[in-house]
Amino acid sequence: GVSVLYCQSPAKMPFSIPALPFAYDALAPKGLSKEQITYHYDKHHQGYVTKLNAAASTNESLASKSIEEIIKTEKGPVFNLAAQIFNHTFYWNCLSPEGGSEPTGKLKEAIDKDFGSFGKFKEEFSAAANGHFGSGWAWLVQDAGQKLKIVQTHDAATPLTENLKPLLTADVWEHAYYVDYRNDRAAYINTFWNLVNWKFVESQL
Repeated sequence: GVSVLYCQSPAKMPFSIPALPFAYDALAPKGLSKEQITYHYDKHHQGYVTKLNAAASTNESLASKSIEEIIKTEKGPVFNLAAQIFNHTFYWNCLSPEGGSEPTGKLKEAIDKDFGSFGKFKEEFSAAANGHFGSGWAWLVQDAGQKLKIVQTHDAATPLTENLKPLLTADVWEHAYYVDYRNDRAAYINTFWNLVNWKFVESQL
């Protein structure tokens, strides 16, 4: 018989970082520099993916789960890694070089209904983002009763574990803005509003 030698290909990592939905320098004209995005995406976001792959290499059950399944079934360090991967991917989708202005259509209607006006929503969301103590996230979410609300999550925590549907998030870990704004979170949040991809936010409703 013929013996067949199988070349072992490098093991495929179960988790990979989704591509940025824009170029590294695309947000620079509106206030998030290429250096800031590069550090945040290549060092921090990729770092969580690398560490989760390392954890999966010694735990086969992790490798067969999706990021969302890990978030819903795991606790501790592994949860933190998966949740940060989800949160960051969601955050990048909330930003666009063509972002800014105000929501329209059904998203505008929902915001007006639950907050009174876009101006009031923006004020409340900014207060949540600027007022969050330490590292975390500010979110616009939709609850099971279809009501929109603003929530804060600490560190890696995510609305997915609270039966809340995320629509918009602002990363308020200092690594999201330290290159461009040092410790001035409020200046970063002002910039954030000029970048929000309202089409993506509405698509999550």
